[in-house]
Amino acid sequence: MARTLESRSGAHVTVAVTAGTAAVLVVASFVARAVLQQQAAIARRRIGKPLGEDALDADRVWRRSLPGEPIELLLLGDSIAAGLGASRRKDTLGGRLAKSTAKQAHRPVRLTTAAVVGSESSELGRQLDQLPAGYRADVAVIVVGGNDVTHRVPVADSVGHLAEAIERLHRQSSAVIVGTCPDLGALRPVPQPLRALGSRLSRQLAAQQALVAERLGAHAVSLGRAVGPFFISEPDEMFSLDRFHPSALGYRRTAEALTPAVMRALGGAQR
Repeated sequence: MARTLESRSGAHVTVAVTAGTAAVLVVASFVARAVLQQQAAIARRRIGKPLGEDALDADRVWRRSLPGEPIELLLLGDSIAAGLGASRRKDTLGGRLAKSTAKQAHRPVRLTTAAVVGSESSELGRQLDQLPAGYRADVAVIVVGGNDVTHRVPVADSVGHLAEAIERLHRQSSAVIVGTCPDLGALRPVPQPLRALGSRLSRQLAAQQALVAERLGAHAVSLGRAVGPFFISEPDEMFSLDRFHPSALGYRRTAEALTPAVMRALGGAQR
């Protein structure tokens, strides 16, 4: 009888401790969420929108004087793909890529930018829908993911939309380059621990983007590895006025990282 009472007493203590631990974890979770939300608000105030929400229109035929039919270059994705932060058309990501591609291919390049500032991966399909009827890119460059991370879109959803865009482009015989999600840990205006969380989540998304791109036959370029260190070591030079989007130098470095993949893709995509 005594042992039974002791057993029941021990069980009650175990239940109480477990319940107490669960309560502490729940409270800690709410506190952590509140801290992250507060830090997100701080980051938004620090960054603001000094650049507005419209990138420069860089769409044109670049290096028109070169011989041959223009290579059709398409940019899809978010504000980085759109070139927000560049003060001259030739300094946008599209302008930089078009110039470097034309120089190496010895052909003019017609740039078409469907990327929209603020887009998440779910917008890629809409961007393709808005292209002119009958348009076909020789090579499409997709840079997207940062907004998926900041808006806490599940990774599976993000890469699912990316996969749909890649498959759709491949059905049109377009080569595809995916510049994976940049490392958000480089964003100095974002306080800790939110910056560390953003870094971890962006790296996780980038890894999955690379996997799905390679599985579907697209070319993946890790922007986090290729240019991320420059944004960390040279923030004043690599970021634009808002300290969030790339500067002219930031876009130049990004284009330099993407151009080799564009040229490899064109090797099997030129008409």
